[in-house]
Amino acid sequence: MGPDHPLIRGRSGRGVTVAVIDSGVHVEHPHIAGVVRGVAIESDGEIHTDYRDRLGHGTAVTAAILDKAPDVQIQMVKVFGRKLSTSTGVLVKAIDWAVERGARLINLSLGTVNSQSDLILWASVERAAEQGALIVSPLEYEGQDWLPGSLEGVAGVSLDWECPRDQIRVAFNSDGEGGFLASGYPRPIPGGAPDSNLKGVSFAAANVTGILACLLEDRPEIRSLQDLSRILEASE
Repeated sequence: MGPDHPLIRGRSGRGVTVAVIDSGVHVEHPHIAGVVRGVAIESDGEIHTDYRDRLGHGTAVTAAILDKAPDVQIQMVKVFGRKLSTSTGVLVKAIDWAVERGARLINLSLGTVNSQSDLILWASVERAAEQGALIVSPLEYEGQDWLPGSLEGVAGVSLDWECPRDQIRVAFNSDGEGGFLASGYPRPIPGGAPDSNLKGVSFAAANVTGILACLLEDRPEIRSLQDLSRILEASE
């Protein structure tokens, strides 16, 4: 499913709020626009307004989303400071913050294999679902399931290096559960080789989020993964 698909042709994500939970964003970057608000959540749970990106990961993820959905409204929730690591408690607080402020899509280009986080993250996913917010997150990496991407109700994303970067592949089962496959390449940097830039499942998730944002434009009836599955099935 790409830009010429009937469900997203001519759409740009206008009116859709996307929360990006990551390392912050560099708002002066030429690929960045539409950041309407942002916060940072520290390891102790304290919230402040300095969501500047010092790692580059969040900026690249946001750029990949905006490349496909240039008119979305981005809410940045910074949970990574000097390294790409945070706690489950901070992640849950970030998801709740995004849901409370009306995000329809929550991009989590991150995950954990720690099964002890299962119940805590599941409760957070449930709260998001109750408000019609859809979480997009890596399903697995190198054969290991990731949380929260492998939880029921989350749009889980797997890497497909053969998938064109402007498209995603849909993989739902008969129960309306499943996920997506997408390229792990970010938005290209002019003059730079794709393999020299950040890449991986983080950007597969971002590429899916961008296309789903276009699909959600003017479709308030899509409030869950099952709703999304039904619409995609009907379009085949």
